[in-house]
Amino acid sequence: MDHKVLLKSKAPALVFVALIILFGVISSLLSGCSTQTLANTGGRFKVVATTTMLFDLVAAIGGNQIEATGLMGPGIDPHLYQASAGDVTKMLKADVVVYNGLRLEGKMGDEFAYLSEQGKFVICAEDGVDSAKLLADENNPDIYDPHIWFDVSIWKDVAGHVAACLSKADPAGTGVYSSNLEKYLAELDELDQYIRERVEELPEQQRVLVTAHDAFRYFGVAYKVKVMGLQGVSTDAEAGTADVSNLAEYIARNRIKAIFVESSVPPKNIEALRDAVEARGFAVKIGGQLYSDSLGDEASGHNTYILTLKANIDAIANALK
Repeated sequence: MDHKVLLKSKAPALVFVALIILFGVISSLLSGCSTQTLANTGGRFKVVATTTMLFDLVAAIGGNQIEATGLMGPGIDPHLYQASAGDVTKMLKADVVVYNGLRLEGKMGDEFAYLSEQGKFVICAEDGVDSAKLLADENNPDIYDPHIWFDVSIWKDVAGHVAACLSKADPAGTGVYSSNLEKYLAELDELDQYIRERVEELPEQQRVLVTAHDAFRYFGVAYKVKVMGLQGVSTDAEAGTADVSNLAEYIARNRIKAIFVESSVPPKNIEALRDAVEARGFAVKIGGQLYSDSLGDEASGHNTYILTLKANIDAIANALK
């Protein structure tokens, strides 16, 4: 939009202000993605996403306008994932690459830097989130928790950011991206309400979620659940004897009914925690497996973001009631 035309127009002041605000919102959404418009080759745009969560989001927004590919499969831990030569080739051949940021893909920093140097159109989910909504790592305030998808309202922001960036890359597909985004946001609102209703089934003193690593803090803040993880926000950190002992003492003292393993983290630490709790005279059960850094697979029936979060809250609510 030509700002000179705006300034010369006789539109009422309120309309002018509204247009400026809208321009600012669009600009902020686009600030975290590449600026070039990609040439339309006549086929579907190829989009590669790093994690299963982002692959599902991209597929939902892109629909038939894109050909979406995910690098990491179900059960893969993105904290420890190292890109193969084949992964790099996929990203270089793609029109668009989408990644989470916030150091989630901690061992892929060099690859993302290389893609930027090559002029690849890159979308970083982190850039679609207001920094005021990000949670700092309790052990390192200079690092933010990357598990932003566990607050559905934040994931809505990411969805809007991805849709805006795809529209910038592929203006011809803007109508598709906008329509799919509107539908997806409505589905996310329903998911958010479902999670809140299930949490309300739990007595407040039982709203304590104990997991293998600290992946659920956004969930805890959004839905008012106390979250405790044996490891830090990255699975790179190891749980020490003192961590197990202190958490076991808390569980036994507060008679927490269940603790949870994670699909992308080996269960040994949670099993050791269960044994430590039992040694203190309280029998805590393993309430089930939660999906933390990955969605479920097709066999589980939890292979979308929405189905995965529903499976998580169902397991949590059923085990803690």
